[in-house]
Amino acid sequence: MPRPFVPSRPALCALAVTLAATLGTTGLAQPARPALIGDHGAWTAATYMEGGQKVCYAFARPTRSDPAGRSTVMLTVTHRPGQRDAVVLSPGYPYPRNAEVALTVGSAEFAFYAVGANAAARDRAAVIRSLRAGREAVARGTSASGRGTVTDSFPLNGFSAAHDAISQACPAEGPRR
Repeated sequence: MPRPFVPSRPALCALAVTLAATLGTTGLAQPARPALIGDHGAWTAATYMEGGQKVCYAFARPTRSDPAGRSTVMLTVTHRPGQRDAVVLSPGYPYPRNAEVALTVGSAEFAFYAVGANAAARDRAAVIRSLRAGREAVARGTSASGRGTVTDSFPLNGFSAAHDAISQACPAEGPRR
């Protein structure tokens, strides 16, 4: 039985941002307290209940950020019923309208679309494949003012294990009979 995840105050704020980013339109009810699945290198895997359904997610914080001082920066992958591998970047500020956001893993660059204080991968499957094979992911996005670029570097050590852990805790739904 997993032990309850009790985050620190900064982690709790970051977790709240992540949960808000991943809630989407599935419901606005207050999610239950997260439960830790495990720590895997730089990545943490956890679950929570949303509308009576289990949601599993893995997240990492950046090792480098420019500009520094944004405490809620996270890269998150979420499995929920009906949606697998939602890859979301939370930069710690709201993106300006029409912001450009990209994630680079090795030589591959992936476009993200920005909505408010989050950006989501357009090609989730390709991003997941690269995250599993890569060493570092570098996110670049338009600054809050719209006149500069913000860069965050995320370590990928432990990503595959964390992704496997959330995939085991929230298996894909099989075909309906």
